[in-house]
Amino acid sequence: MGQVGGFLEHGRKEHGQRPIAERVHDYDDLAVTLPAEEQRVQAGRCMYCGVAFCQTGVGFGKARTSGCPLHNLIPEWNDLLWRGLWDQAAERLALTNPLPEFTGRVCPALCEAACNLGLHDDPTTIRDDERAISDWQWEHGGPKPLTPAPEDAPLVTVVGSGPAGLACAWELARRGLRVRIVEKSDRAGGLLMYGIPNMKLPKEVVDRRLDLMRESGIDVECGVDASDPVVAERLAKESDAVVLAAGTGNARTLRVPGADLDGVTLAVPYLTAQTKAVLGGGKSAISAEGKDVVVIGGGDTGTDCVATALRQGARSIMQLEFLPEPPEKALPTNQWPEWPMVKKTDYGQQEAIEEFDADRRLWATDTLEVMGEGSVEGLKIVSLDWSNGKPERKEDSVRTLPAQLVILAMGFVGPEAKLVEAFGGGLARQGRPLPVIEGEGHELSGAAGKARVYCAGDTRNGSTIVVNAISDGLACAAEVASDLLG
Repeated sequence: MGQVGGFLEHGRKEHGQRPIAERVHDYDDLAVTLPAEEQRVQAGRCMYCGVAFCQTGVGFGKARTSGCPLHNLIPEWNDLLWRGLWDQAAERLALTNPLPEFTGRVCPALCEAACNLGLHDDPTTIRDDERAISDWQWEHGGPKPLTPAPEDAPLVTVVGSGPAGLACAWELARRGLRVRIVEKSDRAGGLLMYGIPNMKLPKEVVDRRLDLMRESGIDVECGVDASDPVVAERLAKESDAVVLAAGTGNARTLRVPGADLDGVTLAVPYLTAQTKAVLGGGKSAISAEGKDVVVIGGGDTGTDCVATALRQGARSIMQLEFLPEPPEKALPTNQWPEWPMVKKTDYGQQEAIEEFDADRRLWATDTLEVMGEGSVEGLKIVSLDWSNGKPERKEDSVRTLPAQLVILAMGFVGPEAKLVEAFGGGLARQGRPLPVIEGEGHELSGAAGKARVYCAGDTRNGSTIVVNAISDGLACAAEVASDLLG
């Protein structure tokens, strides 16, 4: 059960980050992990609770899931880590999470928000413990490859190589099916490769997982556009089942005058260009160097854009958020074990504050116009009044911001319709534009041809976080395996 009374003897100690003045000049990993012995002590703070809410993964109405959606056996591997049984801890972690090297780095740690210790003290460092276990395993030979499936096993083609696609492919292979991953981009990894900056998720971490999957008999093909009807037909003919796990490619855009000017870009192409530059050793095709930059959107992707623009040498950076500024502490209506809806100042904002001596965020702000002739020169914005629960413009607050680069990080509407339609399905005409699914499962309604077609991750559910995508990828794999193998 970990160290008896460990939470009374030891305080919480998280992984640190490299000094801002150092890290803003490169794209290297910004994290500074704890020595193994200190991490072991942190795991000893886990109380091995009778009802461990950290691993429940339950929803409370419209609130974000409380606890781990993967139902990780957190108290068990924390206990093994405390006892120094690193290999056994890794085995226990792998029972529920096939990709801990990713969640240990980029997950918001829903588990920690639900930790019982967090009621009256600082919660256990669950995410850091998870990363430490995964890192230890990779440093000591890595996870073992799966035994490749026999040649006469059913073939499943997974479209997309992000977290849902990789999790689904791994689980299908583990269950004895032949698996082929097809990826539209030049490199596999999806969001993990190009949607998250190298300083937050080093790309060698993604590549080594892909290498392990190849060792396990999983084929990985890049440069395959499955939204092309001819390609889709070929994939369906060659496969017993197809899983669409290509994320949500339909990004939310600005609908104001001037939104089509040069210098207005979506966040993912912007981050992709910089990651390609990091991997290729050149300069980004979209650069903030010497420019006034405005990032529209206050989520994790917006933070990544702020951090990237700063490293590229932006002259100034502003970040706009449509919603009002959250409270510093959770409101009485937002109690444990719900996810705390509080103000978060992440690494990108921290770096911008130090660089420009002020918080560069504007809350409750809407964009009225992108100004310029041919190329963007500025934004016309207005403040919003949320006091009545809905946004009302403050007409006397209209003003302009200088901008030669505007980055749209406003989330995603849904998956690309042409991909779903290429396999005979369609998007819902009412509500969110998500694929029409048969019943409560993952199978695509209306799909025609030899192969059964399924949807997983963000393609099925809309934009979410990595851990949810992994969870749904595993659930989809279980459904596909049951349908094909009985």
